[in-house]
Amino acid sequence: MGARSLPDIMVAPNGARRTTADHPELPVTIPQIVDTAKACYAAGAGGIHAHVRDADQRHVLDAGLYSELTGELARQVPGMAVQITTEAVGRYTPDEQRAVVRAVMPEMVSVSLREMLPDDDDTADAARFYAWAHEAEIAVQHILYAPDEIARLAALVSVGVVPREDMQLLFVLGRYAVNQESDPADLQPFLSELARSGLEADWAVCAFGRGETAALAAAFEAGGKVRVGFENSLWNADGSVAADNAERVSAIAAVAEH
Repeated sequence: MGARSLPDIMVAPNGARRTTADHPELPVTIPQIVDTAKACYAAGAGGIHAHVRDADQRHVLDAGLYSELTGELARQVPGMAVQITTEAVGRYTPDEQRAVVRAVMPEMVSVSLREMLPDDDDTADAARFYAWAHEAEIAVQHILYAPDEIARLAALVSVGVVPREDMQLLFVLGRYAVNQESDPADLQPFLSELARSGLEADWAVCAFGRGETAALAAAFEAGGKVRVGFENSLWNADGSVAADNAERVSAIAAVAEH
């Protein structure tokens, strides 16, 4: 059957850093995340990129919380794809990131290339993880923060560290820009490097800041998919703060239709 494909629109409703102090509708508990998922699915999101939080709203890679969340999502929003994150935020090692995926066995997971493979000196554990995930039909989306990471990924594919088949990518726009503000022009260097790499991939874009809507529109126009939500941006295209994640999904679904 193979790994699940990326949905056209995936919602990232909370991320690892923002809390309810940033926006009161940012979901942090499992019931809140499930309710947000249901609203966003109705608004047009085919998938959710899920982070879980502890009682103090801190990002955690907790297999028990992830299993509880994925179980509730499967029960209450059965048509929605669920992708967990392995984001380290400076707290987790590659071993800990791999361990949570093995424990949860999600259908989809996002993995930052630079976090899983901080250097090229020791690739054996990462290679075993990627091969295991591919065999288990877990869809791994490689998170890429800069175009040159595509060339590095292609090199890792060429030596068998990363499987070539069923490749999924996420291009992150604006994460390291001034004030974390993305621009649609940020996408083209990624696409140019992808073409040079020779990799065939199911790719999507997420974009930080007030430029999120325009950047995601550029992704659609280029034939890609998108990830939208409060992890990356709280703002509508007109600069107003969105009421909730479902409002952002509705806006991007309207962009997709046009």
